[in-house]
Amino acid sequence: MELLSVSLGVYYGDFTVAAASENLTASQGRALTALRRGPAAMRALAESMTCDASNMTGIVDRLEKRGLVRREADASDRRVKNVVLTAEGERVTDAIRARMCATRDGLDRLDDRDRDRLHALLERVFGSGSAAC
Repeated sequence: MELLSVSLGVYYGDFTVAAASENLTASQGRALTALRRGPAAMRALAESMTCDASNMTGIVDRLEKRGLVRREADASDRRVKNVVLTAEGERVTDAIRARMCATRDGLDRLDDRDRDRLHALLERVFGSGSAAC
């Protein structure tokens, strides 16, 4: 667990600096990263970030003001607002990832086989079927 803690510390430090280089808070950067996987309802986005819904509203408001995301009514329930990454939001997300030198350098030390194994292990430990306490 200690090594996992250290690796997460390096990742989040790297991520925070990279997000700041795009004039974003870590939370705003995390929201963009989550939306890179696809549009999400506000509530689902808040839950995935373990964030209060009212805080998520403020985060999305600021991202929307910068043109990085947009809100759309859900096709099946017009009361639900989905948050969608814009093309500029995709560009900024890619720029954040490109600036994460410590993380990329660490992963570059692995060959393709090792990266595949790491991915499989992380998916097994933290994937969609993970149990909560």
